[in-house]
Amino acid sequence: MEVRQLQTFCVLAEELNFTRTAERVHTVQSNVTSQIKSLEAELGSPLFDRLAKRVILTEAGHRFRPFAEKALAAMDEGCRVVKFGTEPAGPLHLYSPESVLTYRLPEVLKLFRKRYPKVELIFRPESDRKLCDELENGRVDLAISMSDVIDAEQLSSVRIRTEAVYLFATPDHPLVTANKVYPKDLQNETLLLTEAGCGYRKKLDMQLAAVNLRPQHVTEFSSVEAIKQCVLAGMGIGLLPEIVIACELRKKQFALLNWQTPMSIATHIVWHKDKWFSPGMQGFLDIAKARLRPTASPALLQERAV
Repeated sequence: MEVRQLQTFCVLAEELNFTRTAERVHTVQSNVTSQIKSLEAELGSPLFDRLAKRVILTEAGHRFRPFAEKALAAMDEGCRVVKFGTEPAGPLHLYSPESVLTYRLPEVLKLFRKRYPKVELIFRPESDRKLCDELENGRVDLAISMSDVIDAEQLSSVRIRTEAVYLFATPDHPLVTANKVYPKDLQNETLLLTEAGCGYRKKLDMQLAAVNLRPQHVTEFSSVEAIKQCVLAGMGIGLLPEIVIACELRKKQFALLNWQTPMSIATHIVWHKDKWFSPGMQGFLDIAKARLRPTASPALLQERAV
């Protein structure tokens, strides 16, 4: 079994297209076909089904994929240890949710780039694959996760801070002036929410489910910026971390609803416990811990000014 075969297999498993795979591994399509056939012969099982113009991973291919990715990640890690030693250098693959990346990380990244110019920062887009899998197969070195508990035993984490989360609307919304807002008050409202897997969205869902309430009108978004724009347009009530709406709160474009139970979400930096903790990873963790320390919240400052 050759490294080149594993590399080609992993790219084809991602692309599911021989032409694009050949382009990415810098070879011709016939070589991709040959490498995959050789690998399948060695393993004694087909890894891909070729159905007309479609390429699909077989069950054996699905089982083999995480091991192939882990093997390549380990080899890459070993190369970095030998090549760079204790000096922070080389690629550092990161994942962060949009809200943290946009509103918390710019100062961290600016300082990191200044301090460690030989490290190449690469942000991985959000994937439908589990974050734990992304960390285990080496596609991600460090991940920022907005969740109160990191309960996967194969992961290590450091809690950085806690973010306040609020229901909010335009200042003229009727619920803005309510002394308290309860689940029943949201029954007929349009809720503009992140996707169901989001940590703080889960908190609201659990509070509503606790009283057997299911809102009649929910619109889901993959972008927090889209939620903000739709709330500004008067389309409904949003739910986002305070950092995301702080600017609009100061400008009085948004107002907070006095929800029955205060909500918050923890922010962790996460990595696989068996991964070599590179100097670049340590440098990023140190800067993030120092720069992302909790400060007075914009909403509290707003309240004091009133």
